[in-house]
Amino acid sequence: MGPEEEKRFWKVFTRALAADDVAAAAKSHLAAGRPITYVDDEYPDELVRKWPDGRRELVDVAADGTVHVVWELAQDQAKGTTPRA
Repeated sequence: MGPEEEKRFWKVFTRALAADDVAAAAKSHLAAGRPITYVDDEYPDELVRKWPDGRRELVDVAADGTVHVVWELAQDQAKGTTPRA
């Protein structure tokens, strides 16, 4: 493996480890009964909050940290359909 290949390998490898850590933390929060907030490629301009029971909402966060629900996503909400569009 040449230096450039090794550099690419480590970049991909460290990203994969970070993703695993984030996924484990998210699962832990949900298992403890707490919601998680994340970004989703299907809703690129929105924050998604997911509850332990599977409900998902698009949310805005005010400057003071207050979370406002913009839209509740149906459990079967078709991917790629943004309610604000």
